[in-house]
Amino acid sequence: MRQTIFLFLFLVLALMVRGQEQQYKVACIGFYNFENLFDTLDTPDKFDEEFTPQGTRLWDGEKYSEKLHNLARVVSELGTDLTPDGPALLGVAEIENRQVLEDFVREPAIAKRGYEIIHYESPDRRGIDVALLYQPKYFTPLGSHPVRLNIKNENGDTVYTREILYVTGLLDGDTLHVLVNHWPSRRGGEKATRPLRNAAAMLNKNVRDSLIARNPAAKIIVMGDLNDDPTSPSVAKVLLAKPKKNQLRKGDFFNPWHAFYKRGIGTLAYRDAWSLFDQILITEGLVNPENPGYHFYKAKVFNPTYLVQKTGQYKGYPFRTFDFDNYIHGYSDHFPVCIYLLKPLD
Repeated sequence: MRQTIFLFLFLVLALMVRGQEQQYKVACIGFYNFENLFDTLDTPDKFDEEFTPQGTRLWDGEKYSEKLHNLARVVSELGTDLTPDGPALLGVAEIENRQVLEDFVREPAIAKRGYEIIHYESPDRRGIDVALLYQPKYFTPLGSHPVRLNIKNENGDTVYTREILYVTGLLDGDTLHVLVNHWPSRRGGEKATRPLRNAAAMLNKNVRDSLIARNPAAKIIVMGDLNDDPTSPSVAKVLLAKPKKNQLRKGDFFNPWHAFYKRGIGTLAYRDAWSLFDQILITEGLVNPENPGYHFYKAKVFNPTYLVQKTGQYKGYPFRTFDFDNYIHGYSDHFPVCIYLLKPLD
């Protein structure tokens, strides 16, 4: 990179391409698991009692306000190394309802960005959902709907889990299809619950296949907390997400997080081992720079030192909100991730 300048609302990079200087607009797309962003109310038919003032976590207005402030600090910095307004699109998980997001987007650290919200209530037993935040000056939504994940456990019982959020819209004139996910957890064992995540992966694949059938160069993004790593069967075998760009065919998913995972870089830790559950996958249409509009530049796990726990049982892990039921003033038990897209300037 030889120089950076600001143009309109995007940061423009000047890069050397085949010996020639080429200028690009930069857009950031991120994902962040907010780790139990609950309000303080006991909502009927939701298992949210622990996140109330009388609950086991003594969750009150002061803690809730600090949680919002902490998360806003992270989002205010995410992606700003390459674009001044951070994520144009931000997928989020583990949020209780639309109200907590409305409170979040009003936080002073990010309020000027004017984030709008796309959210639907899901049937998840705990009452946690996914959502997409977007900056209207960059992204214009054209449509959205939840995609129901109809799955049963090994006993034949329905698993009430998060729906997949589908959003389509224009990023600076470029049509994107975005799927925001939070796949079933590994509670009960990775192997026993694997079919549930495979089913979630297949549902994403089916949506991808439908879009690719209409447009082989469709620009599709699958993002979320997948509760699986880049090498897990759901990602590598069901979605067939490829770790290398030169392996891609039309419509294939590229997984830039495979290389991070192989280097031991993760987004959450468990029993002193790193996992990389938070991923953003993109189809070949967003990878090939020969396609018009935006294409992939690079990926990033955002893990500054203040997001790392310094003491206690979880020392070295992401700085979470609670250590069991002990409030420790943290952020989330996940690091956020983002990708940067480039668009050539004429």
